Amino acid sequence: MNPDWYVAWREEAFEQLRAKNKRLQDDFHLGSWSRYDYDLKAGKLLFSEEGVVKVASEIQIAGSTSAKAGNWLWAWANSNWPLELVTDAQLARSFGEQHRIGELTQDYLKDDDLNALGWELTSAVTRICNACGAYRSPPDDGVGLYLILKSVSWAS
Repeated sequence: MNPDWYVAWREEAFEQLRAKNKRLQDDFHLGSWSRYDYDLKAGKLLFSEEGVVKVASEIQIAGSTSAKAGNWLWAWANSNWPLELVTDAQLARSFGEQHRIGELTQDYLKDDDLNALGWELTSAVTRICNACGAYRSPPDDGVGLYLILKSVSWAS
């Protein structure tokens, strides 16, 4: 059970994320680079063209979706991720505990539209942590990874 205000709050968070991601698309051409790579040791997401890094972002991991499992798994519930990269997801969990928001505190959630669920939950984390945007890796073998963008800059 979620508080009455939560549905509207999450919808606002989603609209805020759409605006933030539009700005990142306009300013840094996110979504148009031919390649992306993430470096979990450095906590970075790198966008490149013809082998040259063009844009770099500091990241946190929100969570992932799995078509095979049919669910969303929070980053804080996945022991494969480095602890330093799940801090924002943990803050979302704490927010959920404080306000009794079930979907922010359950390890995993099932839904028929995992892409929509992933973006909605990622938008909640982005709002709670005041991040500058989010990125979802193209689903590979039915798995989508949702990343929180803490900062984005042109590579030097």
